[in-house]
Amino acid sequence: MNHIRYVEYDATHSGDFIFDVPEGHDCWLLLLTKTPAIFLVENELKEFPSNCAVLYKPHQKIYYRASTDSYINDWIRFDTDETYVTNSPITSGEPFPILDPAYCHRLYQLLVSEHILNNDYKDISIDYLLRILFNKLLESYHYKQVSPLYKNLNNLKKEIYRHPNLEWSVSKMAEMLNVSVGYLEDIYKNAFGVSCMEDVINSRINLAKKHLLYNHYSIAEIATLCGYRNMEHFFRQFKKNTGVTPNQFRRSPNH
Repeated sequence: MNHIRYVEYDATHSGDFIFDVPEGHDCWLLLLTKTPAIFLVENELKEFPSNCAVLYKPHQKIYYRASTDSYINDWIRFDTDETYVTNSPITSGEPFPILDPAYCHRLYQLLVSEHILNNDYKDISIDYLLRILFNKLLESYHYKQVSPLYKNLNNLKKEIYRHPNLEWSVSKMAEMLNVSVGYLEDIYKNAFGVSCMEDVINSRINLAKKHLLYNHYSIAEIATLCGYRNMEHFFRQFKKNTGVTPNQFRRSPNH
């Protein structure tokens, strides 16, 4: 069970802001910084860039302050006995970079809405939002050592799935990130578990399935909309990915 005490997003302070609680709070505190800041980590003051997260356990010493002319963060103080928080592998009191700060910021906005509105399923909604937030933080925490290009990789992956019909190639994607083809293939596979061209194929097949289910385009039209210039190539990749042909997929009542 979770209980939010306070939650706020875009909390803004002046450049002389200092938050110093030697005995810590009697609850959990989770911050997402939107500006650079100085944190006390293992009795040493260290400066961290914007878009970092830091989790404090109950009664853990807290000290951080602005390092520029302003300090902005999203923050939540809450009680919980949920193991996804209490047994989290995240090192408490130590900031780490967030891979998708806009996504996490949106979750804070939703948490604020649920907290102030007394909806029937408020507690369940808050729990789901916190679980998603901690999942995103874990993704960031585990990937923080993978590649400094992860944010660019994440944006590339989003573009692939937004525009599967484009003429994607490994060389074109490498040029977009200003890296070599071999390096891109290594870090993309390491980050996402599939190659960049496998993701291109997956994005195209996903789009094809949507068109087959919900639109009345011909198979040839769907192939073109999904970026294929060759029908045989489309049929081959579709069957390899789904186990059936596009026509069989469209006719099947199980999809």
